[in-house]
Amino acid sequence: MKVKAIIRDRGHQLTVSEGDVFEVNRLNGKIGTEVSLNEVLCVDTGEEVRVGQPLLKGAAVHCKIMDHTRGKKVFTFKIKRRKNYRRRSGHRQDLTKLVAKSIKFLPAGG
Repeated sequence: MKVKAIIRDRGHQLTVSEGDVFEVNRLNGKIGTEVSLNEVLCVDTGEEVRVGQPLLKGAAVHCKIMDHTRGKKVFTFKIKRRKNYRRRSGHRQDLTKLVAKSIKFLPAGG
């Protein structure tokens, strides 16, 4: 079984395994560079589950930046009835596509 980790990145929590491709809010860095996500909340090896309080010490998910993209367009619409007031605006979030290379953590008792 693959090692899974629950990570926290600027207010968002994600479950990742080694080799997974996932998106997070835009990170500074060039395509192809390695980044380390150090806020690991939980690691599941298949045999044991390690849970942090709230973070696991010494745990990290090492990733490679694959691409910088933008998310799907989200529209907001404001209206005030009987006042001829209508406003429509859109937003696209800047994202970074990452691939998880490895999940490192200290062994039990360490």
